[in-house]
Amino acid sequence: MGSFQTPIGMRSSTLLETSCGFLLQELQIIWDEVGEDKFEREKVLLDLEQECLEVYRRKVDRANISRARLHQELAEAEAEFTHLLLSLGERSLPGRPEKRAGSLKEQLDSITPALREMRLRKEERLNQFRTVQGQIQKISAEIAGNSDNEPSTIVVNENDLSLKRLEEYQNELHRLYNEKNGRLQQVEKYIDIIHSLSTILGKDSSAIIMEVHPSLNDLCGITKNISDTILDKLNITVESLLEEKQTRLDKLHHLGKALSNLWNLMDTSYSERQSFSHVINLLSLSSAEVTDPGSLTLEIVQQTEAEVKRLDQLKASKMKELFQKKQEELELICKKSHVEIPSREEMNNIINLINSGEIDHSDLLLSMDEQISRAKEEASSRKAIMEKVEKWMLACDEEHWLEEYSRDENRYSVSRGAHKNLRRAERARIMVSRMPGTHTHMMKTDNLDQLAANT
Repeated sequence: MGSFQTPIGMRSSTLLETSCGFLLQELQIIWDEVGEDKFEREKVLLDLEQECLEVYRRKVDRANISRARLHQELAEAEAEFTHLLLSLGERSLPGRPEKRAGSLKEQLDSITPALREMRLRKEERLNQFRTVQGQIQKISAEIAGNSDNEPSTIVVNENDLSLKRLEEYQNELHRLYNEKNGRLQQVEKYIDIIHSLSTILGKDSSAIIMEVHPSLNDLCGITKNISDTILDKLNITVESLLEEKQTRLDKLHHLGKALSNLWNLMDTSYSERQSFSHVINLLSLSSAEVTDPGSLTLEIVQQTEAEVKRLDQLKASKMKELFQKKQEELELICKKSHVEIPSREEMNNIINLINSGEIDHSDLLLSMDEQISRAKEEASSRKAIMEKVEKWMLACDEEHWLEEYSRDENRYSVSRGAHKNLRRAERARIMVSRMPGTHTHMMKTDNLDQLAANT
């Protein structure tokens, strides 16, 4: 056993001098005893030498193979370490020996801990990349509207795991987060506008939102679709509701003006107007100013249309009645002032136009008011002479009565009311005496009317 502890350079000679030498001596004794010839002895020794060489050769070959494997492992470790440094973007690793020292096994043992740490760093960095790229993929799918699809396998480029590259992915993720939040805010804004407009118009906002996309309803419990397609649909929906809001408001403006005109035309009472006061209040408002819930429902539009239709149907008969009253007023003024009265045939034609709806009632009444106004002005200008004519006519009547009274033979008889007749006769004589041309015969009423007309 002592031979295995000697230096490798002396091992061969020591072996020959001890173990091999002892065995050769023992073999020599055996051959001498047996009487082995010299040729056989040399052959055996040659075989022994050859076998020893083969054993040594195998040992050397295995040693070479082991050394080559260690060289390869060391080279692979160095290459892997260098690749990890490059892929992770590291220049060096603290604790790693910069220069090779010692045997191959010592060199391999010295790099193994550093390599192990680099592998852990790589795995940690890979997990960071997978997490960031997975989030990028998820948010990108949500933005594209493909969140329901199965996510694809995350492929990380292991040749570039540097912090710089990771930061680029993180910046991209941050940008996508901002875009997602912006789109979510835009979606919520559209949904709020749809809720508000639906409340004003009396529509079911949930049904409208579900029609755009089911994911927009919070009760569905799925991720909201925030794709460009959905944003476009929401924008179109909002524009459609705004257009409908404007259309209904324009219609109520038209109906409200019609109501107001009809009320004024027919002197509708305040209590009857109150039920449609909300429609009249809309006349001064623009579309943006109309925010009260239920202020532009279809029911309100239909009720207002029905009321306008009802008042339109009443208007003809009411206008006919008003026209006849104004006609009577005009005729009375003309008669009192002895102005020519419009022909009955012309008035009948106007009434026929009223019944047929071929004439604007407000314009007609305005025209009648103008005629009445002109007739009043004419009557006012004739007031002085008409008073004289009336006095003259009254005097003529008194003169006629006085003549009848003078021819009555029983005028002085005592009877009931005789004293009143006497007093009237005295007044009549005084009035007749003051009339110009009293010596002429009494003028007829028709002649007086003609005189007034001519003046």
